[in-house]
Amino acid sequence: MKDIKFPIFKTKIKGETRRFNLIDPQERQAYFKFKAGPEIEKLREYLKENSFVAYLLGKKSSGKGTYSQMFAEVVNPERIFHLSIGDMVRDIDKELADARQRKELLSFLQRDYRGWISLEEVISALEKRSTKTLLPTEAILALVKREIARREKKSLFIDGFPRDLDQISFSLFFRDLIGYRDDPDIFILIDVPESVIDERIKNRRVCPICQTSRNLKLFPTKKVHYEKKSGEFYLLCDNPNCKEVKMTRKEGDKFGIEPIRERLEMDEKLTKQAISLYGIPKIFLRNSIPITENSKYVDSYEITPEYHYEWIGGENRVRVIEKPWEILDDEGIPSHSLLPSPVAVSLIKQMAEVLNL
Repeated sequence: MKDIKFPIFKTKIKGETRRFNLIDPQERQAYFKFKAGPEIEKLREYLKENSFVAYLLGKKSSGKGTYSQMFAEVVNPERIFHLSIGDMVRDIDKELADARQRKELLSFLQRDYRGWISLEEVISALEKRSTKTLLPTEAILALVKREIARREKKSLFIDGFPRDLDQISFSLFFRDLIGYRDDPDIFILIDVPESVIDERIKNRRVCPICQTSRNLKLFPTKKVHYEKKSGEFYLLCDNPNCKEVKMTRKEGDKFGIEPIRERLEMDEKLTKQAISLYGIPKIFLRNSIPITENSKYVDSYEITPEYHYEWIGGENRVRVIEKPWEILDDEGIPSHSLLPSPVAVSLIKQMAEVLNL
């Protein structure tokens, strides 16, 4: 992130040479116990009787959902809930289309919504919303209140709020509005270079049948094929419950971050404003590390690999070439991108510290 130095978090343990395959679920669990076992146990104990509210702030596609869900899986999935505001609002489409559910939604809003625009305008905004028009903040607060009321008290990772500068102040009082009056609230700030987001989008591939998502450059399937006519490599879906069909690029992905540049700029402003706030604990997550520094702070297997392909015509096969992914961060410094697991270790350790465990 330009103009702001996120601290580099050290996951490397001096003198330890053990390696883990962070793609394998069982090895990943062993990795977390090895790197952050004491903190995980303290957090599990804390969550038996307590909870927290954490706001995830970072650019679109920065990994907010990935890091929070990984935290929950490692610590205690029964006591932690990842609340995506975007998913919540999209689910309302189904309610508005069903007569009975629509009536129930209207009844709830008549009882719980307080705001500066009429209820009719709120419903119209829900039905006609676009990616460039934000829903009224007061309506979002009411809908989240309903979402939380449907569940027992859990710790929350709130993803997608605040979305504008004037919503920062609302977030400071948000826990009171949803009944988490005594819980600590925390800002989790995520720094991911735009070059990383750009490559994630451009190389994303999706199965047209099962919607499994992979990445040609960063997370290929087990089967990579070559199309001689176009000279392009492509992935075959390897979901055991699907067919081996060609995975395709979503329309618009080839443009990378360009269609969402305004959104990225606003996300950066939000993060910078959140950093400047006093009185609320902050956790800093950093996705990249300068190449000159990585051997001090992380193990080599924690660095994101990138994949290149070569067609061996004489053997009629694709050769897969793996190497550490080198990128330029937002300041133009040659860096390596980190896999999600070491960033999640950073989250676990900082969360334990913030909660004074």
